[in-house]
Order: sequence, then structure tokens, then C-alpha cells
Amino acid sequence: MDAPSTANTPPGMRARSARRALVAGSVGNFIEWYDFGNYGFFATLIAANFFSPTQSSDIESLIEAYGSFAITFFCRPLGAVLFGRIGDRVGRRPTLITALLLMSFSTTAIGILPTYAQAGGLAPLLILLVRVIQGLSAGGEFGGAVSVVTEFAPRGRRGLYGAWQSFTVALGLLAGAASAAAIVRLVSADALRVWGWRMPFLAAFPLGLIALCLRLRLEETPSFRHAQADPSRGIVVRPRPGAGEVLATTAIGIGRVMGWSAAGYTLLVVLPSYLHATLNTSLREALMMTVLANLGFALSILPAGAASDRYGRRAVMLAGMAVVVVLALPLYTLLQSGHAPLGIQALGLLVTGAAVGLVAGPGPAMLSEMFPTSVRYTGLGLAYSLSNAVFAGSAGLIITVAIKITGNSNIPAYYLISTGSISLIALATLRGDAHRHALRD
Repeated sequence: MDAPSTANTPPGMRARSARRALVAGSVGNFIEWYDFGNYGFFATLIAANFFSPTQSSDIESLIEAYGSFAITFFCRPLGAVLFGRIGDRVGRRPTLITALLLMSFSTTAIGILPTYAQAGGLAPLLILLVRVIQGLSAGGEFGGAVSVVTEFAPRGRRGLYGAWQSFTVALGLLAGAASAAAIVRLVSADALRVWGWRMPFLAAFPLGLIALCLRLRLEETPSFRHAQADPSRGIVVRPRPGAGEVLATTAIGIGRVMGWSAAGYTLLVVLPSYLHATLNTSLREALMMTVLANLGFALSILPAGAASDRYGRRAVMLAGMAVVVVLALPLYTLLQSGHAPLGIQALGLLVTGAAVGLVAGPGPAMLSEMFPTSVRYTGLGLAYSLSNAVFAGSAGLIITVAIKITGNSNIPAYYLISTGSISLIALATLRGDAHRHALRD
């Protein structure tokens, strides 16, 4: 059974607990990706304000800004291990509350940090420190949130419940893109450079307060309570797996989600800076095109999660990853074309974004099903955060440096094709009926 300790709980109470867990578990993810999205959308302005003494958004300062972005992502695996070990031993609920508080603080802090013109060389160090804290808390967020929603999920709906974690990624990115586009539209270019870019980050404070209220009402998951049960009561729990087994499973998980990580960031976050800095597209138009890609992503996630409950994680995720690999080069060729109609470009972005959603929807449930309860928070969080650190957080840096060295503007497409091809191989090893089995205890 997925939740042995709920056997004697009335169905109505189980349903309410599941819905509460779904909302409380997903809200932190929304704040996390709202912040990461805004950092990516405003990368050129952040580069000019924090990494350039002359306040210019040249390629060198942009590389430095993406470097701090990548370093932050590499803190996420450390956060996944730190928070994961606590969450697997102390409980999901208190660990997620702590991660949320740190995340909300660090996101809000970006909106009040002094710039290079105000603090000199201290400015890039301060923003790096804040991003490190954000990375640690974000690393502890995903594993716990996915554990909560999948361990509370009703039988046969684990894929749909897990998909809400990816859906809040889309909502966070869409909210970030929409707020960025609104700021760009409402304020002058000078005001945007000086203070306008700060406003979306400051909005994280009230969002964090709302999320905290929801998390304080969260119950501990049935699976964790069962795993912590007293053996004298006749409850037998499988011994905690060894480090070697956890690491091997984590490596497989990384292979399965690396294409999702790379495509998600390359298409949904790095795209505006690529269009603005490489193709000389206006920032307003670049942000609007990114909104389209994120819209396609958002629209497909929940249907993909539900479809994976019926047809299996393997079939749905393979289909989505294959479409990304096939469309990557044609899409970027289309974006570079000076003659392609905007409607065709918009359709290409919508379809490719939707294909990423086919992978992201079933992904959380797939990762949750790979690990037993005693190491689920740590294991799935580590697989996801390592994949994101290497293939998402480094995407902007890798792509920008590669374009600078080669002068080839198709580098993002080649990046998607290479990472996606490896994921196709790893996803092919999934059992077709894995979605029908209970979570491992």
C-alpha cells in the first residue's frame, strides 16, 4: 500500500490531507522558480549592475552573471543532501518550513542589494552569497515537496499529483516572465536599469508569508510516519539502503532527467538573454517569446502527469524527449531567420515548450518511485539537483562561452540534442508498468 498508516482514516479526511499537501508542497516550488526565472530574464541588467564597473552588459559581465548562476546551482546538491538527510530522519514538514524561510529571505534580498556603483567589489560577493543561500534552500525544497505530494497522493494519481511540482515550475517561470515583461513595458529604460528590475524580487516577501501559512498547516506524510513506526507494534520496515545503492540509483535518475533540465533552462529561462545578446532582439520581444515557450510548457504538464498514470511514465516521457531532440535545430534556425513570420516562430516555441512539459509532468513521480521512503527525500532531491546543477544551471554559461568561442548561434540546439539523446537512452530503461506499483517502503 502507498500509505499503510492511512488504512483506518476516513476517505474524506485522506482527500483533504492530500489536497492540503498538494498546495503546501507546491507553493515553495513556485517561489523558487519565480526567482530563478527572474534572474535569468534580467541577466543582462544584473550583469551590468553587479559585475561591471562601467554598468555595461557586455559579454564578459554576462558570463560572470551566468557564472554566479551556475555556482548557485552547484549548491543545490549540497542542499539536497543536507535537507534530505534531515527530512528523511526528522520529517518532511519541519524541513520544508526551514527551506521555505531561507528561500524567501534570499529571493527578497536580491531586490535590496547594493550595486557595483554603490559598493564596488563587494556587490558581486554579496549577490553570490545570497545566491548560495538560495541554492542550498532550493536544493532542499524539491525532494521534500515531491516526497510530500507523492506520499499523500491517492492510488493511481501519483503522476498527476507529482506533476504539480513541475506545473508550479511553469507557473513560477510564467509569473516571472509576466512580471518582467510588465516592468519592461511600464517603466523607462533608465528606470528599468536603476530600480525597475528589483521589483519582481521584492514581491517574494509577501509570497513567502502566504507559503509559510500554508506549510504550517501541513501534516507529516503517512509513509514517513509508517517508516518511523515502533517495530514492537509489529510493523516491519525495510532496512535503509546502502550508500552504493543510493548513488547508483541517483546516477540513473540523473540520466533520465538531464534532457529535461537542459531543455527547461535553455528554452524557458536562458532564451531571452540569448535572443537579446546574440540575435539582437529587443528585450521586450525576447521576453514575450519566452512567455510563449513557457505557456506551451505549462499547458502540457498536468495532462502529461495524468496520462502517465494511465499509459506509464516511460511512454509519455520518451515521446516528449524525442520531440525536443527532433525540433531543437529547426526551432533555433527559425528564430535566427529574419524572414520567418512571427506566428510560425510562436507556434514552434509553443510546441517545443509543450514537449518539455511531457517530460516534466511525469518526472517527479518517476523519481519518487525510484527510492524507498527512508532515503526518498535525499535520493530524488540529489538526482534532480545534480542534473539541474550540471545541465541547467550551467546552460547559460556553457552556451554563452561556446557562442563566443565558435561564433555559432546554433549552439543551444546542439546542447539540447546531445543532452536529450542521453536521456532517451536512460528513459528507455524504465519499466513500462512502474506506475502501477506502490511506492517502496
